Amino acid sequence: MGSFLVVYGSSEGQTAKIADRIAARLRDRGHEATAVDAGALETDYSLEDFDAVVVGSSIHVGKHQASVRSFVDANAAELTALPTAFFQVSLSSVADDPERRAEAARYVDEFLEDTGFHPDRIARFGGALRYSKYGFLKRLLMKRIASEATGDTDASRDYEYTDWAEVEGFTDDFAAFVEGRLATAPDGPG
Repeated sequence: MGSFLVVYGSSEGQTAKIADRIAARLRDRGHEATAVDAGALETDYSLEDFDAVVVGSSIHVGKHQASVRSFVDANAAELTALPTAFFQVSLSSVADDPERRAEAARYVDEFLEDTGFHPDRIARFGGALRYSKYGFLKRLLMKRIASEATGDTDASRDYEYTDWAEVEGFTDDFAAFVEGRLATAPDGPG
């Protein structure tokens, strides 16, 4: 089986939770999988020990995590040579409003265009509102964003919008893609 690296950038922990779930699902399929915060990686981190890479980032104020962008920029050549997947986590992916969903898609398109990253699989997942982790100003900002995206403005509790079946489906699809590539590789098991 293959060796997967799941690199992510997270602010309040939902993207980390999703990355951990992806890594666990890959391990359930018999693969080696490691989830690592992009901000904790050395700039000269080597991808040569991995057969595939999953990159994930949350969106905050219209921007992806800077550590994820740095990782993609620093490893552009290696990422081009490997099977890759990208997932984005945002409230825009949760909204019923087609404009908000288009906004989520635009964030992905802009990130991929800006970085030149061309993943084999892409997903957009709903994130979470972690009112309990926000300071006063961020809580106000997130309540305003939530009023448009989800309507969940009760700051006395947290909300989770991630569709875990969707996360598992994305993971299974990418794993099957990589398994097929490994089976047909000249030095692979097939």
